[in-house]
Amino acid sequence: MAELSVGVWTMPSAVLGPDNPLPPLQPPRPAPSPQELARNVATPGAINTLALRTGVLPYAMQDNYDRRRRPHDWQAILLENETLRAMVLPKLNGRLWSLVHKPTGRELLYVNPVFQPCNLAVRNAWISGGVEWNCGIRGHTPFTCSPVFAAKVLDRRGQPVLRLYEYERIRGLVWQLDISLPDGSPCLLVHVTLVNPHDHEIPMYWWSNIAVPQTPATRVLAPARRAWRHNYEGQLALVNIPYLNGSDVSYPMRQTGSTDYFYHIFDRRRPWIAAVGADGLGLGQSSTALLRGRKCFLWGQGTGGRNWQRFLSGLSEGHMPPTTGAARAAGCEAAEGYIEIQAGLGRTQNEYLRMPAHARWSWTETYGLFQANAANVHGADWSAARREGARQIENLAPAVWLDQEHQKLEAVSQRPSTELLCRGAGWGALERRRRQRAGQPPFCGSHLDFPDDTLGSAQAPWLALLESGRLPAGNADEPPAGFMIDEPWRILLEHSLTQPAHDNWLARLHLGVMHYHAGRIEPAAQAWRRSLELVPSAWAMRNLAVVAEHEGRMAEAADLYLQARALRPDVRPLAVECGRALIAAGRAEQWLALLDELPRSIRQAGRIVALEARAAMETGDLDRAERILADGLVVVPDMREGEVSLSELWFSLHERKCARRENRPIDDALRARVRREFPVPPAMDFRMRGT
Repeated sequence: MAELSVGVWTMPSAVLGPDNPLPPLQPPRPAPSPQELARNVATPGAINTLALRTGVLPYAMQDNYDRRRRPHDWQAILLENETLRAMVLPKLNGRLWSLVHKPTGRELLYVNPVFQPCNLAVRNAWISGGVEWNCGIRGHTPFTCSPVFAAKVLDRRGQPVLRLYEYERIRGLVWQLDISLPDGSPCLLVHVTLVNPHDHEIPMYWWSNIAVPQTPATRVLAPARRAWRHNYEGQLALVNIPYLNGSDVSYPMRQTGSTDYFYHIFDRRRPWIAAVGADGLGLGQSSTALLRGRKCFLWGQGTGGRNWQRFLSGLSEGHMPPTTGAARAAGCEAAEGYIEIQAGLGRTQNEYLRMPAHARWSWTETYGLFQANAANVHGADWSAARREGARQIENLAPAVWLDQEHQKLEAVSQRPSTELLCRGAGWGALERRRRQRAGQPPFCGSHLDFPDDTLGSAQAPWLALLESGRLPAGNADEPPAGFMIDEPWRILLEHSLTQPAHDNWLARLHLGVMHYHAGRIEPAAQAWRRSLELVPSAWAMRNLAVVAEHEGRMAEAADLYLQARALRPDVRPLAVECGRALIAAGRAEQWLALLDELPRSIRQAGRIVALEARAAMETGDLDRAERILADGLVVVPDMREGEVSLSELWFSLHERKCARRENRPIDDALRARVRREFPVPPAMDFRMRGT
């Protein structure tokens, strides 16, 4: 019988730090046109994600991490049978961190040697490795560096199943995984359930993001002859595969630039994907029909892509992330970083699917050791390689067997758990209580437990509003926590404010956030001005600065940021936003003067140092900027995926130096020459473009 146990996984880990107290306010955007809704959508009837930008609210940003790693014990849940041993980290999104094929000792996934967040997720902090579950909105999930609920469930034969679930606040639904390893199964089974509890349609998104080892011989197989190719110059084009521009792109290490390939899988074909090494072995993933999309993402062999792999694994220049499990496997090449093979609801990640009111969607995914004849899967004939891949996927997880297991897991997904192993956030418990008080039906079945003991400080003001009709003010010096955007909560809050005794700075602050998220700009600004009248706070002042910035009133925005920073000089994100606003307003010298007032911990932060270099250039102090860049002082822990600020700083410095030395203007010819003669130092090069 399969076994489920709870243990510990120890690895060097950066400190995640507290959430950013500043709400991530997005600039207002007009309603999308029909052309925007249709642009770059590959699935009929889907919705363009770019036209439906939802923002990150109500979630707060996770951008306070560092790069100083110390050993840390993470809760690990092990599920194993005689063939496979799976390890899940419930405090990190329930990520499937490791999957070992026990007879060979082969690790099938890329296991990151460290916990090192970097800025790639919707809330900023993201880690590479394992299998990540992405639900709700486009991008890496809000839960990628957060705990989710984990519970033990017993199937009808008494075998253990691991359940993962959480309440997703943007879509207002619960995602649920039931992970099973039946006796004798060569595959890990992951059954996913999504239920729309609303009376209206919602846009839905799901991608299972699978990191696997990369070697020079790794080939990615999928049942497709064409793919939508997306590069980091913003182009999405349908291309023939595997040969593109004279290169076989099914071998990821033969490409320079970072690239996505979304495979065009015909509707009647079974969806699957595999990453295969030189020996014909690797990871095979398949699913029931609903999860139709498949994708390969590669960082590429350019300096920027390789630098990203090192940055995510905590390694220095000249090293690539090791994959110990693959290296242990007899006859397997040493891995050089990782690639991602993914499975999603849409054909590309540029689309949401329309999920009808009260719809229930479910599918089952399989993960196991793909075993094929190496000559067959590495031959020049792509059709033959695909056919061999399809045969081996069928051997690994026969379609009839998978359908049977899917039906069994459908029944298991409705069973109550026997033991709660890990607790997630308290927002599900709060929503359960709101619906009960409003007489509304529950948002999930009784088999999912969101206990009251998960309610914490972030939910406390809203629980008080629900039960007493008043949102307590609290201390204006303390960062506000627990933003809300849902209309039922806005109605409750506005009803509370009809009573003058309930009017306070925090209630107005939260009301302003709700209005601004919904595109009601002037009511939001009025709420924040009223908040300041009641009690001056850095939080309302900063939000008004954001309004001014979004409306192009840069001088006013800079003044408001200065006032906000003076109230809370110890808040690093506020200092960063203030520096950006001052430079954008043409007041770089004021930012340089302000640096000496910053606390030491903030003064040395990578974003602050980078802004110092930018301001020094703007004021003509090229020597100061050069010292900063030449001494390697700029290490930005939250460098954003696709961000080129450091390389642009480098080029800008040398353009200005050449222009000054040669007494000439900065034009296209000079810019091209600088890029030839002054290559970016590798440690600063995070550019992902290339062919």
